[in-house]
This record gives sequence, C-alpha cells and structure tokens, in this order.
Amino acid sequence: MSDVRARICELSRHFYGLGWVSGTGGGISIREGDRVFMAPSGVQKERLQPSDIFEVDRQGAVVRGPEGCALSACAPLFLRAFDLRDAGAVIHSHSLRAVVATLVFGDEVRMTHLEMMKGLRGVAYEDEHTVPIIDNTPHECDLVDTLGDAMRRYPQAHAVLVRRHGVYVWGADWAEAKTHAECYDYLFELTTKMTQLGVDPALAPGARDATSTRERAEPGTARVEGSR
Repeated sequence: MSDVRARICELSRHFYGLGWVSGTGGGISIREGDRVFMAPSGVQKERLQPSDIFEVDRQGAVVRGPEGCALSACAPLFLRAFDLRDAGAVIHSHSLRAVVATLVFGDEVRMTHLEMMKGLRGVAYEDEHTVPIIDNTPHECDLVDTLGDAMRRYPQAHAVLVRRHGVYVWGADWAEAKTHAECYDYLFELTTKMTQLGVDPALAPGARDATSTRERAEPGTARVEGSR
C-alpha cells in the first residue's frame, strides 16, 4: 500500500508541472481492491508525502489518514467513478485546455478522425467520440448526481467536463487514467482550435470538404478546412 501512496505523490508532482493541480486544486485517487487512496483537501499537491495520503473504503469511510487534515472534497466524485466505471484510478484536472473547451462547446464535445482518439480505450480513429459537459456548482460535492448521470448517459466516454472548472478522467488503473487524461487534454485543445478556425471536429474530413464546396458556392460564408 505504501507504493500506492508514493505513486499518488509522484503523479501529483507531475500534474502540478502540467498546471493541472495548481493552487491546491485537482488531484488523483487510486483504488486497490476495496481500498481507495487520495490526498487531503486543500493541500499543495507538489509537496505531498506518502504519510499525507488518506485510505478509505468503497463507501468513503476513513480507514486511516493524516491527523488534522480533511478528506479531499473530490472524494464523493472519485467514489462515483469507481462505482459506475469500475475504475482503478480517477484524475481531477483543472487544466486550462479543459476549462476553455467547456466555454466553447455546449453540452458536449464531439470529435472524429483525430489521431489522439486512439489513445482512449475502445475508441478508433474513425469513431465519433463524445465527452459530456456538466455545469459547475458552488460546492464540489454537489456535482455527484450530475456527474453520475453524465456517466450513465455517455457510457463510451472516459471523462466528464465540468464547465468553468475542469475535468474528471478515469481508467482501469493509474497508467490508463494518466494516458486518458493526457490524450483528452490534447483533444480538448485541438477541438477548441478547430472550432475557432471554422472546422467542425465532429465531421469527418470528407464531410468537411463537402461543406466547404457548398460554402464556396455561397458568397460571404467562412472558409473552412478543405477550401481551395
């Protein structure tokens, strides 16, 4: 179990370097069997030590943890992902790329024919992949029901975006959760930039070419990918 605690500290430092867990926000939780490990609330993630990590059961009851610290405010959301997705690890990121995507898109981010989609378990290049966006709440624990509902409505997604807040990403273990988080971060930036350029990330290249042809025939329309 000490290896799990050390892994959380290592990943927290890495995510801090990426700007995902700055200002004590965000974090990662790892499950081993019927035990779940996570950092305390309101701590600087890049300074975590293994002795700072909480151990809780699948219902969120504290088995052991540091004195004088509160359990992470993300705990109910981490536990929901463990229950509904049988996840082995969940990452909560405050990435700017994720937050900006929630400002550009409506209730979901839809994408297709993007190479980094292949880094997501069960997703192929030619698939259409959709990530739901839910609205933020003043208190993190109040997101539990809407997060769970989004997970049920989008069973193929490995993430849920929270508007003006960040993203929750999960995987079968810490390595897959990390891979998913990195791939999604890239895809959120790419789909945002595509949209700003007038390219619909939910349309396949051929469909964009067809749209471009129609737009060239209509004066005053914007140029998109495929224009000559």
